[in-house]
Amino acid sequence: MHGNKAMTVHDWYTKVLHILEAQGDISMPELEARELVSCALGEDVRRIPQAGMVSASEQAALEQLLERRLQGEPLAYLLEEWDFYGITLRVTPDVLIPRSDTERLCELAIEQARICEHPHVLDLCSGSGCIALALLHEVPKAHAVGVDLSPDAIALARHNAERLGLSDRYTCIRGNAREAPPQELISAFDIMVCNPPYITEQEMRELDHSVVDYEPHLALYGGTDGLDFYRAIVQEWAQVLRPDGVLFFECGWEQGEDVAKICMEAGLRETQIETDYAGVPRIVHAQCPR
Repeated sequence: MHGNKAMTVHDWYTKVLHILEAQGDISMPELEARELVSCALGEDVRRIPQAGMVSASEQAALEQLLERRLQGEPLAYLLEEWDFYGITLRVTPDVLIPRSDTERLCELAIEQARICEHPHVLDLCSGSGCIALALLHEVPKAHAVGVDLSPDAIALARHNAERLGLSDRYTCIRGNAREAPPQELISAFDIMVCNPPYITEQEMRELDHSVVDYEPHLALYGGTDGLDFYRAIVQEWAQVLRPDGVLFFECGWEQGEDVAKICMEAGLRETQIETDYAGVPRIVHAQCPR
């Protein structure tokens, strides 16, 4: 896609839209066309006069963004930010893109936090920090600690907290979800939320290339049956919860019963499976014994 003459904002939007529609596998081409043009122009296209001319440098930036998108790179990585549960987060290929599938998990954790007097929350496998930061945004009395294995993810989560004005109630530290937690975290939390890697070996082979080629495998692969992290977390990390503390897991669409069983066999109680907004049984929550 190379333009030989100056074109208006409207011309470019229309051209990008037609190219994305012709691609055939982009579910919301209107949204993506608007976002790509806005990103190249440095301002929301809806606020720019449609008759305004696109400069040569803006045109070059737009062509580069479009080419990357057509090669399969996710829109969120092109824009370098993504919306999740009412907040906007910086995202990079160092972390999974926050998904709407996770918003119901976040909502349940928020509801639980609101009934705690001074809720302390642990976000294990925190990635961009999306779950904990959305919770802090909604529950001003809460404090949260994120834990991730990736130093780049930790740096990004801290950046997101600062950007959202939540650094005074949030910290993110390095830790391995499959090993014992640091001693200072034992019995320190009312709530633990965790969206761990849960993609099975078979599913890894079947993932769309926009996921498998761009998103971090460290945050995707959960072992042969996808359940390795759940087994380790309930054995090693349940001890960070206070008596009656509540654990919230996200899991794959066929894993709810297995994850619930892992929780019950570890001695957790009040184990329940909840559906996400699409009706998929994706959330398991359980309570620590008194």
